[in-house]
Amino acid sequence: MEHPENNEAYKGLTVNRGIEQPSSVNPYLKGRKKVRKPELSAGEYVEGILKGNITILSRAVTLIESVKPGHQALAQEVIEKCLPYSGNSVRIGISGVPGAGKSTSIDVFGLHVLEQGGKLAVLAIDPSSERSKGSILGDKTRMEKLSVHPDSFIRPSPSAGSLGGVARKTRETIILCEAAGFDKIFVETVGVGQSETAVHSMVDFFLLIQLAGTGDELQGIKRGIMEMADGIVINKADGTNIEKAQLAATQFRNALHLFPAPESGWTPKVLTYSGFYNIGVKEIWDMIYEYIDFVKANGYFNDRRNEQSKYWMYESINKQLRDSFYNDPAIRLLIPQMEQKVLCSDVTSFVAARKLLDTYFEKLRNG
Repeated sequence: MEHPENNEAYKGLTVNRGIEQPSSVNPYLKGRKKVRKPELSAGEYVEGILKGNITILSRAVTLIESVKPGHQALAQEVIEKCLPYSGNSVRIGISGVPGAGKSTSIDVFGLHVLEQGGKLAVLAIDPSSERSKGSILGDKTRMEKLSVHPDSFIRPSPSAGSLGGVARKTRETIILCEAAGFDKIFVETVGVGQSETAVHSMVDFFLLIQLAGTGDELQGIKRGIMEMADGIVINKADGTNIEKAQLAATQFRNALHLFPAPESGWTPKVLTYSGFYNIGVKEIWDMIYEYIDFVKANGYFNDRRNEQSKYWMYESINKQLRDSFYNDPAIRLLIPQMEQKVLCSDVTSFVAARKLLDTYFEKLRNG
């Protein structure tokens, strides 16, 4: 387009066209195709996992977390082949209120156990947003030393709306990590809540991290969390907070007397420590090892793992039945109709549920 200033009427004034600008897209990137990682077979996954290949282990965990039916079938085949090589680790569940210092403590705990030898896997469950369904997955940033240790594997996973933030596939991930040679497994939960029941059903020792002066002594009793804890530790017992931490420890010890003796025969201990200053960490691990020796000697260790296996069998059945019900085409069409009838008070919620279930079971009977 010619500039009007270049007209004869404006002699002496010239406007240059300027320099042509290059494309904003790098020309060297044109035509370059995205390189996709080759798909691995179940045998290749298992071979890599047994060799301790972290890259393949990570891909296998991603496969487990996938909701695609094809991925699920392959994942189950990998898990089944890894199962004979699992079960040889100590599984520690770590929970506590948000801000109790779980990630910082895991960083310190992990370095302590790695000094004794072996390999450590940390499965950190990150809460998913109920609105966006997204997760930050930033626990590694608070495990600075452990995240760069050659014998550690940290895997943050989204809770994806599962009970209390416990990722539904965590148990299968434990099996893969054990097959890869990790003899210590940490499972970090989102925070104190109902999810601890699920965590308790997949670990050998349940460690509850608390803070002094937060009122959680009473809250812990009300929620029944302390009843599941095999050990309670009061964090941030340093500086001017030492006396408060010791007082909180005494309160927790008194609270523990309100509960019946656990099936393991073990009396839960309450200790104080400072994750930031690495004070009292050795005593905590002496307690954990003492517990493991105690329950292995009286047979409770194997009994608990057997009960856990049965628990997850029933959980799998419940999930499969639930998925089968909600994914049934006829049910998906009928649900909105029943919802509308409930909202219009034509039927009660219980009658609507009964109608949906009767329709589903009738279809199953008729093939």
